[in-house]
Amino acid sequence: MSGLNKRKVTKLKNAFVFSRAKKDQFLARHKSKLFRRLAAFAIIALLVFAGLLSTLWSKNAYLEEQKLAKEQAEAELAELKEKQKRYEEELRKLEDDEYIAELARKKYFLSDEGEIIFNLPESEEGSEESKE
Repeated sequence: MSGLNKRKVTKLKNAFVFSRAKKDQFLARHKSKLFRRLAAFAIIALLVFAGLLSTLWSKNAYLEEQKLAKEQAEAELAELKEKQKRYEEELRKLEDDEYIAELARKKYFLSDEGEIIFNLPESEEGSEESKE
């Protein structure tokens, strides 16, 4: 039945219809150009955003590396300061004649007048403990 109700309608050919058709074509082309421009802008914006995100990520990783390097440098600095304190203490001790005499006796087996130095062999228990 639907086929019976359909009638052929002839199109009018006047200035209004032509202008309306041109306007509709212009709007359709304008709409498609707009969608293309928006798509291009979205792609460019996405690329810029991805670049910024990548830069942010790499800078964050670089910052973490620098923090680790700083912590290691601070630890090394603390260790070097401790060594410096020990060396300064050793230097102060080396200015004392009694300390130098004691050090010479221990290292080079020097003795004062009237002293006798005995070299005792190390006990077996002590050598076993040192081996372990």
